[in-house]
Amino acid sequence: MFAVMGVTGQVGGATARELLSRGAKVRAIVRSIEKGTTWQDEGCEVKVADVDDAASLKQAFAATDGVFVMLPPIFDPSPGFTEARSFISNLSTALREAGPGRVVVLSTIGAQVDRENLLSQLHMLEAELTNLPIPTLFLRPAWFMENSSWDIEPAKTAGEITSFLQPGDKPVPMVATSDVGLQAAELLRTTWKGLGVVELEGPKRYTPDEIAATFSRLLEHEVRLKTLPRTQWESLFRSHGMKNPAPRIAMLDGFNHGWIEFENRSAVVKGHTTLEMVLDALIGRRAKQSRPI
Repeated sequence: MFAVMGVTGQVGGATARELLSRGAKVRAIVRSIEKGTTWQDEGCEVKVADVDDAASLKQAFAATDGVFVMLPPIFDPSPGFTEARSFISNLSTALREAGPGRVVVLSTIGAQVDRENLLSQLHMLEAELTNLPIPTLFLRPAWFMENSSWDIEPAKTAGEITSFLQPGDKPVPMVATSDVGLQAAELLRTTWKGLGVVELEGPKRYTPDEIAATFSRLLEHEVRLKTLPRTQWESLFRSHGMKNPAPRIAMLDGFNHGWIEFENRSAVVKGHTTLEMVLDALIGRRAKQSRPI
């Protein structure tokens, strides 16, 4: 039995589906029973648990061969990452008390970096879970290709996408969430000892210019790339309701200036899903969602 957090999201869902496709028993961890209905229909055991509640997590992790754990995304954290610290403490307590056979932790490219940025939450997570008395692997994927889903509508209607990744011709490490789920499932089904790190990116690196060009091919009209000056980022993020945009800005700086990178590029695992495959699927999915009944 493998327990999987985040099944209603892209990576957790991909992990659970991959495990099920290989005949594994899966315990889907959800925040409410209503969110687990689909997974119950797929043959999963469903457990309701939340990172706010260490006791519920302990029950969800107990009596399993392995668990896939993650932090919920916090894009506008409080100063000092108060929310993440609480969640990390609960995860650590639950894992220690439940004692699963092994743990695969969703982390991120650049988790080894001490410099404060939005990804520091995963740096803190790794630091805490490094001391677990359980075989533990940190899975560090690159920038998700699916982040471009926000660009679909402006690409369709305005023929333009806005990029915070700059300059436009700088290659960025990216990966499809389906490849992350595939790798997580493979790791869960593998026996190992001690502590390890697996870093993961797609078959090649893509520039923001290539993202625009890929949209152009798929939508069959020109899509231009607009790079937003860094001086405008804070005011824009605050206009969107963010109270503490500094960590997000620092993260973008890290990608743009190269200090957010894999710790060991010579050992990075390569996925097989291309950017074009991901964008094509996202565009098709969006078209189906917007089609009138």
